[in-house]
Amino acid sequence: MPGFFMHNGKLLPEGATPISPANRSFRFGDGLFETIRMSNGSLPLWSFHAHRLWKGMGLMKFELPKLFHPEKLEEDIQKTCHKNGLKNARIRLTVFRGDGGLYDPVNLHPNYIIETWPLTEAIPLLNSNGLQTGFYEEGRKSIDAFSNVKSNNFLPYAMAALYAKEQQWNDAILLNTHGRIADSTIANIFWVKEGVVFTCPLSEAPIAGNMRKRIMEQEKVVEMPCSKEELLQSDEVFFTNAVRGIQWVAGIADRRGLANKVSSRLYQEIIVPLFS
Repeated sequence: MPGFFMHNGKLLPEGATPISPANRSFRFGDGLFETIRMSNGSLPLWSFHAHRLWKGMGLMKFELPKLFHPEKLEEDIQKTCHKNGLKNARIRLTVFRGDGGLYDPVNLHPNYIIETWPLTEAIPLLNSNGLQTGFYEEGRKSIDAFSNVKSNNFLPYAMAALYAKEQQWNDAILLNTHGRIADSTIANIFWVKEGVVFTCPLSEAPIAGNMRKRIMEQEKVVEMPCSKEELLQSDEVFFTNAVRGIQWVAGIADRRGLANKVSSRLYQEIIVPLFS
């Protein structure tokens, strides 16, 4: 049975093409997106997603109509999941500008698309086998006003993901223009050294992750820039995002045998209650 997605409040069947070749998101990456997990029909991190999205739209100079607000988008997400018969789902909400050239957009209003995919479980599982990853060197994340935004201009991440696939890794680690750790293709990075949990600050150019934010609200975390060498010398590394929760890393490049003690504890203390 074919599924449905929503475009600007209207449900459409898979395969429909509601945007034109003149769309500014297609031409210039002029938009943002959120990847959201639904668990048992609820959106546990929706307030975080909405806050980040609205902050990003402000930074990108969208002009918001009065009827465009978080409650409306949450309602439309629920409608789309209901139409597809989903209570546990991965959701991609894409907000983008309409048609126009670089200097002459038709308007600055947001358009949006909601897509959904089924998940088999309400609570994300902690991976039994640790992730294998490594460093992507060919592209770097710039450190600027847009570094923490989940924009549709996602080229470094797309290329890093292709590189990870070529290397038969589960993920790849991106570096900023100083050669320090930024994030992975789909997650924020935490590491543990002598019992202390660290993550890099937003000034190092990671995406401002919602699961990162949740963990930092409930666990003492030290924000500190991190070199490749320092990451490789850590006792434990784990990745976080809003859909997968926490995923522990067993190996980075030639380093093997990383622990999963803290990630297992945080999974039980933060992830399980959040999505239960």
